Parts: sequence; C-alpha cells; structure tokens
Amino acid sequence: MVNCSHCGTEIIGDSFFCNDCGQIYCQLHQEPLIHECNIIRESLTSHQNQNPDLSYNEYSQVSVTHQEQEFSPTVVRGTTGGSYTWYRQDIHVPVDAFDPNSGIKFKGILLPHKSEFLHFMIASVLIFLIGFMIFYNEALISLGYGWTTFMLAGIYMTAFLFHEFGHRQVALHFKLQTKFRLLSFGMILTAFSLIVGLLKLIVGLLKIPFPSLALPGAVVVLGLEKMSNKTGLCKAAGPLVNLIYGIILFIISFLVPKSLYPLNYLFVVSAYLNFMLGAFNMIPLGILDGQNIWKWNKKVYVSLALALGTLLISTLIIQQII
Repeated sequence: MVNCSHCGTEIIGDSFFCNDCGQIYCQLHQEPLIHECNIIRESLTSHQNQNPDLSYNEYSQVSVTHQEQEFSPTVVRGTTGGSYTWYRQDIHVPVDAFDPNSGIKFKGILLPHKSEFLHFMIASVLIFLIGFMIFYNEALISLGYGWTTFMLAGIYMTAFLFHEFGHRQVALHFKLQTKFRLLSFGMILTAFSLIVGLLKLIVGLLKIPFPSLALPGAVVVLGLEKMSNKTGLCKAAGPLVNLIYGIILFIISFLVPKSLYPLNYLFVVSAYLNFMLGAFNMIPLGILDGQNIWKWNKKVYVSLALALGTLLISTLIIQQII
C-alpha cells in the first residue's frame, strides 16, 4: 500500500515520484507547486542543520499546525485536510511562537508580530467598508432608509469576525497557541474589492456586480494534530457560529412587527448572510473548513451542511415573499 506524502490517502492507480523532494504523490498532488516541494526541501535542509530556522507558511491556510515527531529521511512533513503538519520536536517550538523574539517566521502574514487587536481592527474596518459598498443603494437613501446600509454592513462584518472567533475560542479551549492574523494574499484580494467598489460608487455603475472578495485575515492555530476531535471541533466552530448567529437573527425577523418594515426584512437578509458564509465554508475543497470536517466526522459534516443549506434556501425564499 502506497500513500500520498501530501494528503496521506492510499494511492489507487498511478503514483508519481518527485525527483526534487524524493516523495511519492497521488495524481492530484503530483505538481511541485501543489505538494509544496520547496517547503519539503527546506525541511530536509533544516533537518541537517542543528539549529533549524523555523518557518511557518501561512499563505492562505486558516491554520498552521505542529506535531511532535522525530525527523526521518522518508517522512519530512505531512498534511491533512489542507492544514500543514510540521514534524518538529517540541524543543524547537517556543512557548510563545507569536512573540517577536521567538525566531519563528510566519510567511504570507502581514505584520506578523503586531498585536492581535490591531489585526482585528484593520480587518473589521475593511470588511465593513466592503459591506457598505455591497449594500449601498441610492433608492433606499432617497426614501430615508440610508441606515439600512450601515446595518447590513455591520452584520456582514460580524458574520465574518464571529466565524473566526469560533475557531479561535475553541483553539484556546484546547490550550493551543492561536491569534487572528492579516493574510498578505487575502489583503490583496480585499484591496482589489475596495478599489472596484470605490470606482463603482464614483462612476455610478450601480448595476455592475460587485466582487466581494473580502478575506483580509484568518485565525492561525499552532498545535493541531493530524485529524482528531480537537482538529475537527476547531474547524467546525466557524460554520457552527454562523448557524447559531443566523438562527437568532432569523427568529428576530419573525418577532419584529410588520409595521416596522423593512426592519423585519433586513433581519432575514442578515440571517441569510450568515447562512451563506457558513454554507460556503462547508464546501469540502481547498482550505475551507468543510474539507477537514468531512474527513473528521461525516455525520457532523452532513448535519451542519444540511442545516445551513436548508436555512439558506428558506431565507432566500422569504426575502422574495416579504
């Protein structure tokens, strides 16, 4: 039985040997860029060095992971569910890896050693601005409903932040090192969305769809295991928070008197935003939470995905009725 050195799954069919890093991969991970060949070579080099330069690559991943295991020439590092697993002894990992003097280099993270509060504030402002541009409507403003734009932008911002807080708080519960960090690539996407949104408002092209590529940051977690309850719960926490937050807003929409319209409608839209974010993250692809949750516990995955999907469709239908 041959397993892929990247995803760890048994290879059925053709296997691919990489001459650069000396590892075997499945068809999906045969390309050097996909199986991160350069990182494996760096890890081999650091193994030969008594004082390796620790470097965590957090480009667009939600979590960076570390596991205690002896180095070996054949097992350099493995990944599971899209999250990095670094095979380094605990002696090489400082107590506070986020400290500027820790020696840890976080690749792909903007301002890696600045305070978490600063990262949260920058992300909050950027997401609110994008939300404002998404929900800006001149017709509503002319009718005296300009406040609706601020309300929906605020819900849009909190849906994202609460999702990340879910990951963060569960990681803290398991006493793992974790912080919210701005992602360099995510900030580029966010900046692009801001520029397009500003041009849309200035030029007045309100009918052109606005690309809301808002992913300024994510929670970085160190110490997750390959695939355990700890890993699964950390990943499931984000979509679960969106589900609970959305249900609360959905219930409020039925409690608001119809005489206060469009407030009841706005709460339905707010619930929809949470269900949409949660459902999107349940897609079992790439760095999204769904991939890890599916591998961890398929019953939990189906339950979460079914609940979010059902409520997403329900709020979408109700928006057309109200």
